[in-house]
Amino acid sequence: MTPTLQLATDLIRLRSVTPDDAGCMPLMLARLENIGFQTTHLRRGDTDNFWAVREGNADGPLFAFAGHTDVVPTGPEENWQHPPFEPVVKDGYLFGRGAADMKGSLAAMVVACEEFVSEHPDHRGRIAFLITSDEEGPANNGTVKVVEWLEERGEKIDCCLVGEPSSTERVGDVIKNGRRGSLGLELTVVGVQGHVAYPHLADNPIHRLAPALAELASEEWDQGNDFFPATSFQVSNINGGTGATNVIPGEVQVVCNWRFSTETTAEELEQRARAILDKHGLNYKAQFKLSGQPFLTAAGPLVEAAQAAICEVTGEATQLSTAGGTSDGRFIAPTGAQVVELGPVNATIHKVDECVRAADLDQLKDMYRKILEKLLC
Repeated sequence: MTPTLQLATDLIRLRSVTPDDAGCMPLMLARLENIGFQTTHLRRGDTDNFWAVREGNADGPLFAFAGHTDVVPTGPEENWQHPPFEPVVKDGYLFGRGAADMKGSLAAMVVACEEFVSEHPDHRGRIAFLITSDEEGPANNGTVKVVEWLEERGEKIDCCLVGEPSSTERVGDVIKNGRRGSLGLELTVVGVQGHVAYPHLADNPIHRLAPALAELASEEWDQGNDFFPATSFQVSNINGGTGATNVIPGEVQVVCNWRFSTETTAEELEQRARAILDKHGLNYKAQFKLSGQPFLTAAGPLVEAAQAAICEVTGEATQLSTAGGTSDGRFIAPTGAQVVELGPVNATIHKVDECVRAADLDQLKDMYRKILEKLLC
């Protein structure tokens, strides 16, 4: 078993269901301290975080690996072929919760740094780790809090590699150089409850809402750009009624979400949505929540280093993408850092029998090491 695979299995054995770190960070910190990293434990609320830095011997960028030790719940463990926290390698695949998202990446980061420091002890710049146990949960006390702490200290990350599982078919075929923003809406439309046989004595909020909801769904919010698809609007939940067939409900609740590009802003989306709701004369309450701004690293040293490293390891080109959900990169990019996401194939993340091809983890480790070499040598 290679060092990368061994560390990945050691991390998977730790039942770190969000936000519990379950001992993953001490395992990583011991390895990093052994190669000269200065480490700071940052407990915020129910969340463990750490910041670790290794100083180089010459001027250069601050390059940070970012990631999370927490994993999503397993669901019924009897549905797994193998117990989710008892990792096993079978038919060339490492099975276990977090194998792909993202303990495999964490192992590759640590081993890549061990190899890099052994070969280049006098590297330029600084290498850092920003690790949290609150990425799969609310993300209120994780990376965002570490970034605030860094800002207070005047510390600026120049380049950040997030180890989220970015790949589609083979490791390195896709890297995320940006993400769409996410704006949520919890909407309540109020009517008047009554008997279905006497609709003139009631006011059905579902009927009132339907035309407005149809307009929101058909609205062209923008056309996207060269890096982002057009902004999308989706309804995820509708709840209304008492459960009885003969009662007109008094209110209806709807949960919606926009995934938006850099062509618009959360403020513009809210203004336009309220204008549509107002136009339809609804008696409503609307609570908008911004989960993350869109960000983009279009070009620069980090993207170029990642593309070159992947090509050297796999012999193939990589695709830049901004598709998918949000990541903790949304907290780091606004500080001015270049941010990319590079990790394993994402086909089984959050699923029963989560797995990753064992050989991919060493390829990923080699990509990470080569990125360090291109930026810090």
